Amino acid sequence: MIRRLYDWTLSLAGHPHALWALAVVAFIESSVFPIPPDVLMIPMIIATPHRAFRIAAVAMVASVLGGLFGYWIGHALFDSIGGPVLAFYGKEVYFDEFAQTYNAWGAWAVLVAGITPFPYKVVTILSGATGLNVWVFLVASVIARGLRFFLVAGLLWKFGPPIRDFIERRLGLVFTLFVGLLVGGFAVLRYL
Repeated sequence: MIRRLYDWTLSLAGHPHALWALAVVAFIESSVFPIPPDVLMIPMIIATPHRAFRIAAVAMVASVLGGLFGYWIGHALFDSIGGPVLAFYGKEVYFDEFAQTYNAWGAWAVLVAGITPFPYKVVTILSGATGLNVWVFLVASVIARGLRFFLVAGLLWKFGPPIRDFIERRLGLVFTLFVGLLVGGFAVLRYL
């Protein structure tokens, strides 16, 4: 099923309304859809490199708006579903502790998930469920999704099709290492 979704998403790149399709995919990927918008964005940019940054902007805006929808899902459904389940098992105290810890580091969680291959949708929903400050969530989402989509667009615009293989296979690893170094650097500075 995932392969069919992947192939379907990829087929949208050649559609006359591909930019709208990208917006829809980026929006729903931020809350429920399993296929990242990069699958659609990469062939679109390779086909029309002069539109690379417009394509990245559409992906970023739609993804952040979808992230806000995921935030709302976490906030709205936690009270009706998540909370009662935790209460049934007597674990609501643990969730409160978790929420405090998560919210202390929430901006980092959103940044990491927004840049790396970690599912951004998990963090959008979790941020709403824990009550992470929506402005912190929004700013971190704009930075993370902007960095991710504009970096991909910039690489494709500059290097074209030869960079496609690198992006599709290794960019997630590079982003993950970058975030690890960034977080590690701040941790070292904090304790020096």
